[in-house]
Amino acid sequence: MARYTGPKDRLSRRENFDLFGKGSKLTRLSVPPGMHGHKGIRKVSEYGKQLREKQKVKRIYGLMEKQLKGYVDQSLKTLGNTSDVLFAHLERRLDNVVYRLGFAPTRPAARQLVSHRHVTVNGKIVNIPSYQVRKDDLISLTVKGVKVPSTKVMLEVKDQNLPKWLQRKAMVGKVSKLPVRSDVIEEIDEASIVEFYSR
Repeated sequence: MARYTGPKDRLSRRENFDLFGKGSKLTRLSVPPGMHGHKGIRKVSEYGKQLREKQKVKRIYGLMEKQLKGYVDQSLKTLGNTSDVLFAHLERRLDNVVYRLGFAPTRPAARQLVSHRHVTVNGKIVNIPSYQVRKDDLISLTVKGVKVPSTKVMLEVKDQNLPKWLQRKAMVGKVSKLPVRSDVIEEIDEASIVEFYSR
């Protein structure tokens, strides 16, 4: 599947949000990208707000347009709270689960761990970042995966703030229940995304 390989700071500056967890490495966050920076105060339309929110989610989870639209379409067809269903799909992606478990410092790093065959689900290697984990699945790292420098550093961090739907002991994580909207810590207006695709 295709993925964005351009400059990441540009995307964070466009959304005025640290999309990739770069922290202090990210400079000029409040200045939009482009040669001329701010171009005065403009009123943002309702469509503009929805578009920015949609782009933000797409970039946070490392998705392409077709993938996100697919998740939204599935959520609209499924019974239940649309935002809960949508974020359950997004959060259950294997690359996101590896990131949430604290095996990788960022989602792009987690995606690389998965695609380089360093992650197992229930004892079997899975190299598809979009793979949807299920309740009671066990996610762990391979012997080679543990030796990746950035992963080594992450495994040494003791106080990991894990979401309520995940459990971790040493190098093994477990999906204890399915995630819901309230488990997502990023500030996202899901109503704008659903409205964007419902037009």
